[in-house]
Amino acid sequence: MLDSLSHDEPPAQDVGQARTVAQVVAETLGHHGVRRIYGLPGGGSSLDVIEACASRGIRFVLAHTEAAAGMMAAADAEANRGLAVVVTTQGPGTASVVNAIAHACLDRVPVLVITDGWTERQRMVDSHQVFDQRAMLAPVVKAHTRLEGEQAADELEALLALAKTLPWGPVYLELTGENARRKVVAQDAGFTPDLQCHEAAATRAVVAHIDAARALIEDSRRPVIVVGLEARTAEVAAKIAAFARQLDCPLLTTYKAKGVVDEHGDHVVGLFTGGALERECVSSAGLIVLCGLDPVELIGRPWGYDAPVLDLSAVEHRPHYVEPTVKLRLPLAQALDALLGVKPREGWAPQAFASLKTGMQTRLAYSGDGVGLMPEQVVRLAATVSAALDPRMTVDAGAHMFSAMAFWPARRAGDVLISNGLASMAYALPAGVAISLSDPARQVIAFTGDGGLLMCIGELATAARENVKLCVIVFNDSTLSLIQIKQQSRGLEKDGVTWPRIDFAAIARGFGLTTFSAATPMDYQSALAQAFATDGPCLIDVHVDPTGYLAQSKALRG
Repeated sequence: MLDSLSHDEPPAQDVGQARTVAQVVAETLGHHGVRRIYGLPGGGSSLDVIEACASRGIRFVLAHTEAAAGMMAAADAEANRGLAVVVTTQGPGTASVVNAIAHACLDRVPVLVITDGWTERQRMVDSHQVFDQRAMLAPVVKAHTRLEGEQAADELEALLALAKTLPWGPVYLELTGENARRKVVAQDAGFTPDLQCHEAAATRAVVAHIDAARALIEDSRRPVIVVGLEARTAEVAAKIAAFARQLDCPLLTTYKAKGVVDEHGDHVVGLFTGGALERECVSSAGLIVLCGLDPVELIGRPWGYDAPVLDLSAVEHRPHYVEPTVKLRLPLAQALDALLGVKPREGWAPQAFASLKTGMQTRLAYSGDGVGLMPEQVVRLAATVSAALDPRMTVDAGAHMFSAMAFWPARRAGDVLISNGLASMAYALPAGVAISLSDPARQVIAFTGDGGLLMCIGELATAARENVKLCVIVFNDSTLSLIQIKQQSRGLEKDGVTWPRIDFAAIARGFGLTTFSAATPMDYQSALAQAFATDGPCLIDVHVDPTGYLAQSKALRG
């Protein structure tokens, strides 16, 4: 839920009144519901944008790297299903933010990245820090503008409309300091909030596809539903839950769709990654229904199923792992409405759902033989102790994410955030800061590996300064465990993936966090209880046993 403004919003500008381009930007962002911008300022247009936004009640959140600021913006946008903004300087600031914008691109998140730039006159005389920023960002943004015309408001609205056109994604504004301070005449921009994919016309072709989809379901035996990232809205989530009850079939979610349907319900049996874990369930199905699945979500294995596929998605994704038998290209809510009342010819046995769910969790259960807590214990205990606090969870890429994603029980879309399409490390901590700022009443838990935390450890200072309700749980095994298991699977020697043990509790105390260390389940459970009673951010440094990761990875991915 978006924060309300800290003070009354200034009155709208009168048509014909001049204001700066930076003020146009701030006014437009306010119309789109933006309440915070994230970044690391330089000396150019970023200062003008920060000042203009502040005058409209849009708060600037200072991060300690541009990449972390971009991850914060992406998490804010994803959690709140709206636009978010990251602001950087030119040159090194732009170069640093690229990883976060690549994440937003591949996880389909509407982020506006605003960087400073150079005028043509500056380019003629200066080469210091100068490179083609537009070319660097071009592969990971949907569009670019410099707002150099007189219709700056309309130009920016067009850019943001592209960000919120499916598939959603980041867009880029390169704004020079000179241009940010340029005066333009206020216009009646005819603002249109948060453009969604327009409803498809009920053409004969669409009607034929609906008929074909209904017929495919009616002729099917034991269908299974796979839910993907396009389903992450409250409206669609409710319709998918009803659809699963209608078909009375198992439902699996991708990482990005985790929580779209309450995982405590009967029909949700586990995760779908394109790997081995879900094979028993999906290979038993006579029909596979993809609900908003984007192929960027899967891990790159060949499609392993012969059953017909019904693909419900608002957009055509290329490349894809499978050519569907029938595809329905409509907004997901509309497609699900078109399938109301349809039933399969043969359903599943009553006990099948519980058996499939238990089987998946049993195969993925962690079995270690070393010293320290098992990652599965770390996740399950955190979920149990925090249950009354309505927690949200963020997780970094790494071996620990297998347990975090499998054993954390999600109830709603947006309660679990992960970098999946890009699978970037250094995500959980900045993402946790951002979603805690957006909904400060709820407990947030950031599950991070020690390698990922080392990449963004300065953001502990951000967490302390913002006094967020965030508990950072570090899986500390002094290893890049996911890379090590790849070495192990290839029979290679362990090399280049370890470091001496680090006392993260001591480091976090230096940043101003309350900290705990745990090496046993009893110590950890006690630390959790104290951490969740803490007013402000805290960190638990957990000594984990990495010996079971290889077997767990094979169970998940094959």
